[in-house]
Amino acid sequence: MNELRKAEIFANDELAGYLTEYENKYVFVYEDEYIKTGSPIGCHYPFTKQPYETEELPYFFLNLAPEGWMLNMLRKKHDIPVDDIFGILLISGREMVGAISIRPCSSPSKLK
Repeated sequence: MNELRKAEIFANDELAGYLTEYENKYVFVYEDEYIKTGSPIGCHYPFTKQPYETEELPYFFLNLAPEGWMLNMLRKKHDIPVDDIFGILLISGREMVGAISIRPCSSPSKLK
């Protein structure tokens, strides 16, 4: 199964894991080193080496997306389709309120 897009998930500027979009599912997996030193990113994501797989973008990540005028502005500025919240997170994820940030995974060595 081919990856469509992948994001690095940071918690307090520490790499916590990866969120990968596939054609028919999303997968979040913790970074091994983060499990040793960090805290779970949310109450529905306790530490495990097993990937979390969902058919749709998980609510935890959906709730991080901007709303209202900011969402509309980002969609227009970056020509992102209305239903592409993952794309919005990849564009806006570096400047989120709170401990979690999301960055596009650009290095092939980071594609697990």
